[in-house]
Amino acid sequence: MIENLSNWILSIAGIICLSVIVELILPEGQMNKYIKGVFSFIIVLVIIMPIPNLLKKEYNFSEILDENVFEVDEDYLYQINLNKINLIKEKIETDIRSYGYLNVKIYINCNIFDKGMEFKSINVDLSDLVITQNAEHKNISKIKKDITSIILNLIDINEEAILYDG
Repeated sequence: MIENLSNWILSIAGIICLSVIVELILPEGQMNKYIKGVFSFIIVLVIIMPIPNLLKKEYNFSEILDENVFEVDEDYLYQINLNKINLIKEKIETDIRSYGYLNVKIYINCNIFDKGMEFKSINVDLSDLVITQNAEHKNISKIKKDITSIILNLIDINEEAILYDG
């Protein structure tokens, strides 16, 4: 017991000495603040480390950090996935405009509450399609092929899941 106590006190003294030496070596600034914070956290951990032994109870920290203990905040997940979908949609529409096709509307179908956010289908509305002078005159099948290649370059989805309207 005395040996454990002396080892504990030596650990505290050692980490404090190490933090003082590092503080003297590092210049003032933002990095110094972060280093001080890290060493303060380590000192606290070293101080509380023997508490479970004093209570004569063993703790399994892997149970505390188990994934099943934490719940997913569905509102947060919904908002993050909605932002991702909107950014992907904007990127697809911007790339389509760069090919010279205007007024193409993209609708993305996926489970927005799923962590993986797997894309089920993408609907492309060509009913208001306008082909600018920059674009070559192409038939509708070539336009669909261009749009499909744009989508496949940005999203991992089967080609059959890209549906065209109009």
